[in-house]
Amino acid sequence: MKNRIIQYKDLGPSQDYKKTWEMQEAKLQSIVDLKKEVRAWEKLAFEQPENLEKIENHTTPNFLYFVEHPHVYTIGKSGDETNLLINLEKLKEINAGYVKTNRGGDITYHGPEQLVAYPILDLANFKEDINWYMRSLEEVIIKTIAHYGLQGVRSPGETGVWLDVGTPFARKICAMGVKASRWVTMHGLALNVNTDLRYFEYIVPCGIRDKNVTSLQRELNRAISIDEVRTLVRNNFAEVFEAELIPLEE
Repeated sequence: MKNRIIQYKDLGPSQDYKKTWEMQEAKLQSIVDLKKEVRAWEKLAFEQPENLEKIENHTTPNFLYFVEHPHVYTIGKSGDETNLLINLEKLKEINAGYVKTNRGGDITYHGPEQLVAYPILDLANFKEDINWYMRSLEEVIIKTIAHYGLQGVRSPGETGVWLDVGTPFARKICAMGVKASRWVTMHGLALNVNTDLRYFEYIVPCGIRDKNVTSLQRELNRAISIDEVRTLVRNNFAEVFEAELIPLEE
């Protein structure tokens, strides 16, 4: 039985990256453990048919967290550390952290006024296909920035959402990196809203040297309400994933 309900929560600004990562790990593990439990019930159902009801009536939950982080650079498990262009002393000077993660992708930046979304989904409830999942995340952002008159596109072989791909002015507006365990996802996407783009000057963003980074604010030449953007992302998430989003009460 598939559960297309996604419980969402806004964790707010200035959330420590490592603590948020630990929260995701705990949520992912709880879903993985539940999947193992259901499989055990499936085996019992062959010998004890009364256990079949447990399987039919039990589903795994899905979560979507929104957050803003303090200044921090994160690098994926296969990332190239030489793409961090500054030393520890300079990191302290600009008040930024540096974290090695277990997600895919190379180095990126998180900071204030950047909307980060962490979907913790059991893809068994949707489609067990990581390529489909990544393209769906991109579609959520493409629809979101279209609200502001921007044409977001995909860049072949480069995950995320871009503007003016195929021209000398190609630039990324949303970075993505995920991890999945037993088809349960974590990590996610980072959309630059009113982000201080100077922080990207200290890295090779996502390990890509020939393209720049941008934000909604830079493209529109005005500040954008991050609350408004969050609502758009949430609504587009529901549409793209054909899901019902409800507030999470913890």
